Amino acid sequence: MIILCANTMTPRGGKLQSTEDGVEIMWGINYLANFHLLSILSPAIRAQPPDRDVRIIMGTCTSYIAGELPVHAERPDENTTNGSAKKSKKTPPKMAAPKQSSAKFSPSSAYASSKLALMTFAHAFQKHLSSYARPDKNPYNARVIMVDPGLTRTPGMRRHLSWGSITGLLLYLVMYPFWWIVLKSPAMGAQSFLYAAMEAEYGRGEGGWLIQECGRTRVKRADVQDEAVQKSLWEYSEGMVQEAEKRGALARANRKKEEEATKTAEPVKPKEAEKKQPTSRRGRKAG
Repeated sequence: MIILCANTMTPRGGKLQSTEDGVEIMWGINYLANFHLLSILSPAIRAQPPDRDVRIIMGTCTSYIAGELPVHAERPDENTTNGSAKKSKKTPPKMAAPKQSSAKFSPSSAYASSKLALMTFAHAFQKHLSSYARPDKNPYNARVIMVDPGLTRTPGMRRHLSWGSITGLLLYLVMYPFWWIVLKSPAMGAQSFLYAAMEAEYGRGEGGWLIQECGRTRVKRADVQDEAVQKSLWEYSEGMVQEAEKRGALARANRKKEEEATKTAEPVKPKEAEKKQPTSRRGRKAG
């Protein structure tokens, strides 16, 4: 079982941050890191023995409904001819450049976009696992499950409601009785994860389910299940990972050069003259 719960959120009004590889931090931690990890583990997941119940559980939330992906599929109007033959409805989706700038994001939209990307990738990864023809001819046994724990009283939610400020924190404490009634406790929020991990019915079937309030529910965005968008997002994400790895390798090389230059610039301290240690009784007496 793989449970992906890595999550961060920049509070409203806060400044956007980037990872060491130059990726917007919410996009990098909430989505791209999970994409990269599962891409690496994919051969091992496919090679699991047929008697195992393999589950990949991803944490998400309803904010994905308001998210926007950096890729989109164009669907031209049927009546638009522009003086030539009509464009095909199956126009491949356009893909944005792999490089990602923090200017494209805002704290209010980056979190939702990262969750939408994770949901889209979850469906794409389930299709990726399901399409694998096992050498032993057994059916696939790996299933992706998305879990929405709901609004809970976690440190992340506290940071979001307080806007990451002292004033907001004081207001949060004053209103804590209200939040205690409205928000779930962390233990209550974990029930959906435990349900997805241990319920027997999710050990069979097609996978790609969304669990909310300990029950299966439908995805609210149709583009999450759009194969064209899934393919474009996958390619876009691979490009981002490659760009991030190049930037990381370049940064490591520059740090190594700086360290070597610092060592070279340091003056070499002359060694103190070694005192001769007498080795005989006569020598010690002479000294």
